[in-house]
Amino acid sequence: MVAVRTLPRLEDKYRQEVLPALMKEFGYRNVMQVPRLRKVVLNIGLGEAIQNAKALESAEREMAAISGQHPVVTRAKKSIASFKVRTGMPVGMMVTLRGRRMYEFLDRLLNATLPRIRDFRGVSRSSFDGRGNYSLGLKDQLIFPEIDYDKVERPRGLEVTVVTTAATDEEGRRLLELLGFPFTRG
Repeated sequence: MVAVRTLPRLEDKYRQEVLPALMKEFGYRNVMQVPRLRKVVLNIGLGEAIQNAKALESAEREMAAISGQHPVVTRAKKSIASFKVRTGMPVGMMVTLRGRRMYEFLDRLLNATLPRIRDFRGVSRSSFDGRGNYSLGLKDQLIFPEIDYDKVERPRGLEVTVVTTAATDEEGRRLLELLGFPFTRG
């Protein structure tokens, strides 16, 4: 018996709806010209890890629960005396999601996580980098349904960067809009 794997919901939406719409809107002649998602990078800064080594462990556990993948510890590249940071000290964690996990994470982010934010009015339209990539900052990790509220030591910020193959911000914004990103009006 062969196990049949279905496409993630968001990837199916991209292939069925977004791809044809972008081809028509921007006048692409070839499917390979159409912007697509390349990867999603999750990043947590852990300045507190200098004094509290347990912060690394709890952040690692939470990041693994959110992403479904083991995070990598990022280390300081330079020594900064005023922050009491030396080269090589752990200062954060990151996870890079590609393929199936990327689409499943974005689906959860758009449909389960962002609606849980109190007084949510949409994500900023101006957080593009000039090359079609989008960054979104979240104030704490408690909005993710995978996180157990009772096991969280303290709220930590999280940055989500969506890397696309789009050449311009306009193409990247349109790609993300069609995928369901709730951008603010105006």
